[in-house]
Amino acid sequence: MNSVRIQLMTDLQRIETEHYRLREGEEHQRFISLMLEYIGDPQPELRDELIYPAFYEWILEQRLFSSDELRGITAVLLDEQHLFHGIGGQGEDTVFTRTFTTLVIGLIIQRHRERPFLDAAGFLKVKTALLRYYIEEKDLRGYVEEGGWAHSAAHGADALDELVQCPECDEPLQLEVLEVVRRKLHNGVYIFRDEEDERMATIVDTMIRGNLLARKRIAEWIGSLAASGSQPGSRSQYINRVNSKNFVRALYFRREREGLGQELHEALLTAELNVNKFTTGTINSVH
Repeated sequence: MNSVRIQLMTDLQRIETEHYRLREGEEHQRFISLMLEYIGDPQPELRDELIYPAFYEWILEQRLFSSDELRGITAVLLDEQHLFHGIGGQGEDTVFTRTFTTLVIGLIIQRHRERPFLDAAGFLKVKTALLRYYIEEKDLRGYVEEGGWAHSAAHGADALDELVQCPECDEPLQLEVLEVVRRKLHNGVYIFRDEEDERMATIVDTMIRGNLLARKRIAEWIGSLAASGSQPGSRSQYINRVNSKNFVRALYFRREREGLGQELHEALLTAELNVNKFTTGTINSVH
């Protein structure tokens, strides 16, 4: 067995019980290096229950790192051994490295949003890498029996939700984010079943609540989702339509409680009508 991994797990278990405070003589940088090395460990106990909570506590709660240290961590997260490790593969354990890297990137963006430490070039790198990742990630599994949560679509959505709230995120970037979300919903191979639609809906809900993008633009984008309902029948079209329907419903019920406004209300209802093949008069054409 890997003695370094075992020691890291033992140390993080102890650190957790001591409320993430390091003992005298301990350097957090030593733990960070190992946490980045094992961020995609195939066993959920280490990556999901120990490494990610430690990152959360130290980045957001204790604000342990300087701006230089945060930039250094970000550079590692964006490299080919982390965010893009095995990108394009399917059914492999490398997915855990990518998706848990994405979660920590979300923490980094939130920290930047609250107290900026990335310059324009640094923010551009994060934005470009995150959008590229969400497009190129092909392993769309949610919960994996042998490894726990992969959940790439959901974890990526969490990071994108932080991205759209950054002051640097102008209208063109907001629209880029909507486009990669549409592409993820219209992936043609996988129907999301682990509430990924809710996590993606959070991005658009954030845009609406924060008035981050004109409602006309959001309504137009919602209409683009409905196009999957009129495409030629195929398995791919079926997947796109079902994902779109579930997303539209998630967003509708999230926002309707607080008021959508007429434009978005009509856009969502029209889209649902177009992608719902069980609407009166279309039941016989489900397949």
